Amino acid sequence: MSRIGNRILTIPAGVTIDVNDSVVTVKGPKGELSTNIDKNITVEVEGTEVRITRKNDNFKTVHGTTNANIKNMIVGVSTGFEKKLEAVGVGYRFTVKGNELVVNAGYSHPVNVKIPTGITVESPSNTELFIRGIDKQAVGQFAAEVRSIREPEPYKGKGIRYSDEHIIRKEGKKAA
Repeated sequence: MSRIGNRILTIPAGVTIDVNDSVVTVKGPKGELSTNIDKNITVEVEGTEVRITRKNDNFKTVHGTTNANIKNMIVGVSTGFEKKLEAVGVGYRFTVKGNELVVNAGYSHPVNVKIPTGITVESPSNTELFIRGIDKQAVGQFAAEVRSIREPEPYKGKGIRYSDEHIIRKEGKKAA
């Protein structure tokens, strides 16, 4: 049984949380995020602590999800989120041009991906890509979209992968 909903969240310095009816707004040095919460969940801010409670046991899943979402908003506006991608393969590379990401991933044409608002993309080298932002869901979604352009294959390991991802390699065919 999960008890994530019962944990007490601490508010770091420089972050403020406002609760208006069913909207929770978190402001911090990196920006501002807000979310709607279920009417059966109450959010109470007391000093530097946030407590999330539910009306009864029928709303356990919403309780835990709300707690996790508010925690992610607090972390996002204070420190932010980051995903690092690597392009492995001959000729595989990333190029950032304005608000577009150009990916060369072994196709006959480069793939252009529009960078969503609220996300910054940095490419320190041709094969590395840093995706940063304050919204955990948006950062993860954009990283998954870029990775899906050419997912890593198990034989040679070529493709676009997360930097901490381990690809299980297959042996392939053997000559008799």
